[in-house]
Amino acid sequence: MALRKIIRIDEDKCDGCGQCAAACHEGAIQMVDGVAKLVSDSYCDGLGDCIGECPRGAISFETREAADYDAAAVATRKAHGAGETLPCGCPGTLARSLKAPCPGEAPRDPRTSSSSSPVSATLQEEQSVSTLSNWPVQLRLVPENAPYLQGAHLLLAADCTAFAHPAFHRDFLPGKVCLVGCPKLDDSGAYREKLARILGTGSVRSLEVVTMEVPCCSGLVRLAQEAVEEARASIPVTFVRVGIDGAVQERRTVEYRFG
Repeated sequence: MALRKIIRIDEDKCDGCGQCAAACHEGAIQMVDGVAKLVSDSYCDGLGDCIGECPRGAISFETREAADYDAAAVATRKAHGAGETLPCGCPGTLARSLKAPCPGEAPRDPRTSSSSSPVSATLQEEQSVSTLSNWPVQLRLVPENAPYLQGAHLLLAADCTAFAHPAFHRDFLPGKVCLVGCPKLDDSGAYREKLARILGTGSVRSLEVVTMEVPCCSGLVRLAQEAVEEARASIPVTFVRVGIDGAVQERRTVEYRFG
């Protein structure tokens, strides 16, 4: 045992998003019953990669007596597949690119075509193919340092839009990084702050916000506008409203410019 700097987790502040667990390369943090826990002092190198990932400020440094960092034990643990518990304790939340667009590539608009003929069998087949390019998609779970956010065209979609609009994959997802959230059921303030930090990197190329016609969805529009202004992101922002019947009711683009 030695007196050294090590992380401290305030479990009362932890909301279980799991971003710290994903950021800890040593596997010192794991999600247990929906709460982040330091599983062993010897796995924590004290560098604090996890601190900047916590949206709730639940992780801090403290100096106390703790076992020395054991790099060999960490390597052995990783070799045996331990320490791979990911956000929320679910392996499916590991951040990954699926079909990432080429850097700088503008999103393809699949609604435009040189042909005015009726929907063909080939197009119908294309509608059944996933065009999702990133995982996870829930805004709360997406790591702010995910590589696929660099130079991205972002799509911020209300939860219900993909269920209401029958060709969501075809019409909205190609060439975009998808972020999903509900302004009524989720923490809009935390969403605004996180989106502002993502936009604040200056690498995002555009933002499209897709919402439903229901009143509560206006909250997603407001938080997106506030995030853009807070980050002073000079980007085009497209707002799309989808009806409960699945039809696109409105589409407008605003060019944000900050000096």
